[in-house]
Amino acid sequence: MANHNEKKGMLIDVQPLKSKEEIREMLEALGMSKEFGLRNQLLFKLGISTGLRCGDLVALKVEQVKGKSSFKIREGKTKKERTVHLDQLMVDIADYIDTLPPGTTYLFPSRKGDAHISTTQAYRIITDAGDKIGNHSVGSHTMRKTFGYTYYNATNDIATLMEIFNHSSQKTTLRYIGMTDERIKQSIKNVSFF
Repeated sequence: MANHNEKKGMLIDVQPLKSKEEIREMLEALGMSKEFGLRNQLLFKLGISTGLRCGDLVALKVEQVKGKSSFKIREGKTKKERTVHLDQLMVDIADYIDTLPPGTTYLFPSRKGDAHISTTQAYRIITDAGDKIGNHSVGSHTMRKTFGYTYYNATNDIATLMEIFNHSSQKTTLRYIGMTDERIKQSIKNVSFF
């Protein structure tokens, strides 16, 4: 998707956040909203911790995650079932759910009716935070890409990451998380021509 600060119709190359410092800055920017800071931070934390697509994130229901260390989800795009692990986020989820009105269905409820926030709203939340920290290469896919980049660098397990992402080739997965360009750049730096 195009960043809303760019020229209309101009696509940007959405990138993962590649350091803990970038992630901390993003979380700080997301928390700046007095009314929605906790929600925005949890949306981002869930995105970078699970690798779920934005459409699946915004549609999560309170009952799916409340008090659970994992849950199964049928992903919207691929229709494949996947187990999502929440161990590291259980406290954040519980704290956030405590702020929701009793009987709230969706984890990220819309202010309009009984629906959840839209993927467009989630995109705006992420890009606005990116703008605040001067990073204009973020979008809703940044969350999924950050998960993949971080997972791959911690494990070097491309096969499992392919399975998590439901990709059919290593090349697709490496390109998606920005590793192809990074590897090329690093390999060229390591070669001395003169």
